[in-house]
Amino acid sequence: MQGKIGYFLSHEQFSPADLVAWGVRAEAAGFDSVWASDHFHPWQDNQGHAGNAWLTLAAIGAQTSRLSLGTAVTCPIYRNHPALVAQAFATLGVLYPGRVFLGAGTGEAVNELPAGGGWGPYRERIERLREAVELIRRLWTEDHVTHDGAWFPIANARIYDKPATMVPIHVAASGPRSARLAGEIGDGWMTDAGTLLRGDEVVAAFRRGVAARQGGLAAPEVLAEQYVFFGDEEAALSVAPLWQFGPIADMVRDTDDPREIQRLAEANCSPEEVVATWLVSRNADDHAAQVRRLFDDGATHVAIHSAQRDQETLLAFYGSEVLPRLRA
Repeated sequence: MQGKIGYFLSHEQFSPADLVAWGVRAEAAGFDSVWASDHFHPWQDNQGHAGNAWLTLAAIGAQTSRLSLGTAVTCPIYRNHPALVAQAFATLGVLYPGRVFLGAGTGEAVNELPAGGGWGPYRERIERLREAVELIRRLWTEDHVTHDGAWFPIANARIYDKPATMVPIHVAASGPRSARLAGEIGDGWMTDAGTLLRGDEVVAAFRRGVAARQGGLAAPEVLAEQYVFFGDEEAALSVAPLWQFGPIADMVRDTDDPREIQRLAEANCSPEEVVATWLVSRNADDHAAQVRRLFDDGATHVAIHSAQRDQETLLAFYGSEVLPRLRA
């Protein structure tokens, strides 16, 4: 196998207790990592959940021994001040050395505004993210940090419990400007499988960012989220209404109410369009082939994300049939 396989924990769709149980089960099934969505609100009101991802990861870490743990993704620029993100992930890194990563991105209004964090245009958000990543790394590597930044000025800040192993920061991006930033400053680029496989201007922008890297940073990882469904199309369509925002995510990124996002999604996207973006199959060879395709196109780490209600069956299927094929 060419890279790592992760299991995606969807805080929008499932309760924290279920996600912890499935995260522990993922290690037993043979997955290498868990990726946790980090939301204050779900995208759509009918998804019905929004637990705290950092606590979920801490609980999973305590019940596992080798699983990598991280977010996909945390927004460290409005509701979450980067100093507090640095403290939280430093603590996770101390508790679970070498097993923690931080996925960081520019966020969505549905999480930032309702929590009182504010919101801004994309140009502001990308500048904030660049500064936040710099500040988090300084807090992990320096003592008594004074940072005179445009967005997050702080004085004499110190993270007293620092991880012995640096926590990688993976920058999420589905557009060219964010992808270039991921290439420039990220320990990895987090994106969706479709963006990576298209190989269009977004991938080209990431590569330009990699070429512009400074400070001796190692080549970044490429992390891709792959939506799958173990079953037939009819069963997939039954849960697709929970994810109708997906194909129009860029259209609703500035919308701050999950009820309004759901209304817009239902008006502008059909369940059939949602399912068309998923790999829907009961055939283990199909699932393994899709992961291999992502590795062949440059991914180093792939996370399997399924909206199906029966996650236990999915974990058993991957553990007994798909992962052995990939590792053969």
